[in-house]
Amino acid sequence: MMKKLTWKHLSFVLMLAILVLLPFVNDSRTLIILLTQIFIFGILAMSYDILLGYTGIVSFGHAMFFGIGAYTTAVMLKQVDTTLSIFLLSIVVGMFLAGIVSFVVGLLTLRLKSHFFAMLTLAFSGLFLVVAEKWRSITYGNDGFTFRAPEMFKDRITFYFFVLACLVVVFIALYRFVQSPTGRILIAVRENEQRTKSLGFQTLHYKVIASIIAGTVASLAGSLYALSLRFVNTSVMTMDITLDALLMTIIGGVGTLAGPLLGAAVIEYAQHTLSGMARDYPIFERWIIFFGILYILAVIFFPKGIIGSIRFMIWN
Repeated sequence: MMKKLTWKHLSFVLMLAILVLLPFVNDSRTLIILLTQIFIFGILAMSYDILLGYTGIVSFGHAMFFGIGAYTTAVMLKQVDTTLSIFLLSIVVGMFLAGIVSFVVGLLTLRLKSHFFAMLTLAFSGLFLVVAEKWRSITYGNDGFTFRAPEMFKDRITFYFFVLACLVVVFIALYRFVQSPTGRILIAVRENEQRTKSLGFQTLHYKVIASIIAGTVASLAGSLYALSLRFVNTSVMTMDITLDALLMTIIGGVGTLAGPLLGAAVIEYAQHTLSGMARDYPIFERWIIFFGILYILAVIFFPKGIIGSIRFMIWN
């Protein structure tokens, strides 16, 4: 067991060292922006994995927490100030608001089973999307608005390191959480909720805890995403964001925090590559079709996700 843990730790440190040194070896603006997006969506996918992979909850409303973080940061930087302290405060406020919303929504929806829960979360997400579209005095509706970033984050490499630091902190925190007694109970809920109840655990309480953690981490990802674009509109609350998180988790491997990170890398790189090829090859102008084919092939050949399939092959 210690050997396995040692290899995990060495792999983590090695990958982190490569990512830290990469900007000094290759300072390509395109590469730095792509990796930053991978880190941000990796955080989002890990938050979704807490629900899907460790608790067995399928949510179609995860984008509302991502959107809460994005809008909180964007509005505060535009209407208050563009200092670093305001940006950090906006992250905290966004995570606090997302935590409250996830707590309320969790209490109202997590009593339901399977598809009933999924559809109700979709309804709540749609409600927040309508609010974002109609509250034009704050959100500017579908048009969105631009804002200035704090001075230190105008340098893309500085922002890259900040997002990487956030990713590392979130990964370690979530890893400790899923390895804790609470995390073990969530896995028990995923495997057999009725048996977990029969052992005396209030499973609703634990599912609400998972919902709050997933919502607050998704809000952090939304704040970072908004700052990376210096722009926000209602697209941050659409179903596309939730589907991206879902597919990143499935392709990478559910129930493995490293899986969603790998899934985020695969999907973001595929999107970047296929959309870039469309400029040179007309056949790729409908790149979303090829993207869909990629999803289908990944699910067929890696039904347990990439990380899960690798583990299965090693064990056998």
